[in-house]
Amino acid sequence: MKILHIMAGRGLGGAETYSADMMLSLHKSGVDQCVVIHRKAPRFAELEAAGIRLAPWVLDVPIHLIRQLLLTLLLRRERADVVHCWMRRAASLMPSYWLWKRDDPPVVLGWFGGYYDVQNFSRCGHFVGVTKDIVAHMIRSGVPKARAQFIPTFPEIPEMPATDRAALGTPKDAKVLLVLSRMHPKKGIDTLLHALKELPDCHAWLAGEGPERRKLEALAKELGLGSRARFLGWRTDRTALLRGADICVLPSRYEPFGTVMLEAWAAGVPLVACASAGPAAHVETGVTGLLVPIDDPQALATAIRRVFDDQFLRARLVTEGQRAYAKSYTREAVTRQWVDYYRKLFEERRV
Repeated sequence: MKILHIMAGRGLGGAETYSADMMLSLHKSGVDQCVVIHRKAPRFAELEAAGIRLAPWVLDVPIHLIRQLLLTLLLRRERADVVHCWMRRAASLMPSYWLWKRDDPPVVLGWFGGYYDVQNFSRCGHFVGVTKDIVAHMIRSGVPKARAQFIPTFPEIPEMPATDRAALGTPKDAKVLLVLSRMHPKKGIDTLLHALKELPDCHAWLAGEGPERRKLEALAKELGLGSRARFLGWRTDRTALLRGADICVLPSRYEPFGTVMLEAWAAGVPLVACASAGPAAHVETGVTGLLVPIDDPQALATAIRRVFDDQFLRARLVTEGQRAYAKSYTREAVTRQWVDYYRKLFEERRV
């Protein structure tokens, strides 16, 4: 079974990071892979050092048609069983069938990390979405149900000590809420700030950057939150922050999935979230987290207070969250899901 990956993005966004992590895990599992990737992509050297076959020359030329012709040459050489197109730009590189005719064409798979336009994946015959709701979006857009698959992402939770509260100007005995989020209106951070006003014994660590930061800082000042609302900026120590906090809060108005909830489960931190699409589909309220209505600061404050006041509930959220993570969302579990899905496509192709 041979897989050809196409990752045409050159940044260090979530999709680029996850795709590289997945390729490395598949390589360790013994999957035969070739990867079309930019020579200057941030993870290029890491993939190369691991011994994965790379084909950056396909993307060295900026002209789209020439890239398609080069990809045609690679397809003929590799004779892959599955071509995995990571997002729209990768799918657009797939050449027309007449350019690379084969008696046994590969399965072409399109990966959706968001609510993409299915029409941009016209040369894909199978589709994978990172959330159940994205899969439902595919089906509503005309993808046959049998060709749409849900496979989640996985978080990385390295071993590291908890963040020193004193270093963040937070009292040692404070009740700490953590928000890991881009500062954007859809993330609902203003809802958390209004809830924080109702929780005078709580402090909030707000880790992230974005266009709303100044507006949110002004709101915190207007609400009189003072040093209880700490805007930490972009952080690379998410796990340390999780281990140093008491509750992880995901107040998003719009959240297709929410990897943060997986990180909270893995780190053993109780989760309180607004019922946007991702949390509503994956959190069992009262078991793996508490869900509250979107844009309801009072309900959010009440749920947070409930977690602090009810030790049995708190322990259950931690235990069941860790169990959910271990069952379906570890690197190993997600890698198994991908290998099983590739093999299913491989076997169907051979019939």
